[in-house]
Amino acid sequence: MRTASPLFVAAAFVVGLPFAAFAQSASWSDQPIEAAADDPNIAVSYDEDGRYYTEDDIPTFNINDDGAVDWLTFSGFRRYHSECHVCHGPDGEGSTYAPKIKNSAVNMDYYDFVDVVVNGRMNGNSVMPHFGDNANVMCYLDDIYTYLKARGMEAIPRGRPAKKEAKSDMIREAEDACMGS
Repeated sequence: MRTASPLFVAAAFVVGLPFAAFAQSASWSDQPIEAAADDPNIAVSYDEDGRYYTEDDIPTFNINDDGAVDWLTFSGFRRYHSECHVCHGPDGEGSTYAPKIKNSAVNMDYYDFVDVVVNGRMNGNSVMPHFGDNANVMCYLDDIYTYLKARGMEAIPRGRPAKKEAKSDMIREAEDACMGS
């Protein structure tokens, strides 16, 4: 049986270093959160019937003075734990099966986040399946996103949010239309 020469092994190691560094840096889940609550990608700029948005029209979470989370964040907790936590662990903290994703909702561009959920992604042996045809995910994708964004910012603790805003009629109608009710 032939073995690789030490020179070949060393060359392969050196050539692989930049790729390994890239693969490490490409993981949004492991990057620390550097955003502040007033960051334009986090801060609420306006709301529409219980939905909160940044100045760039990206969904975001809201916690009122009483400590109640907005309906989408509360719903996102429920939807995340019905569809996503099996792989990504409770509260977006990760598992031995898949990475934590609470940081991804803060560090990753919203449209990239949506693209990964809709189309899936393969990174080496790691596979994120596509959920574009799963109504239980797609009808509540903004909910899941805002929940993970709130978790990534540590704006809400682990576990079910204790208080929530009421679901608006607009949100109820959108859910019914999406789910075919």
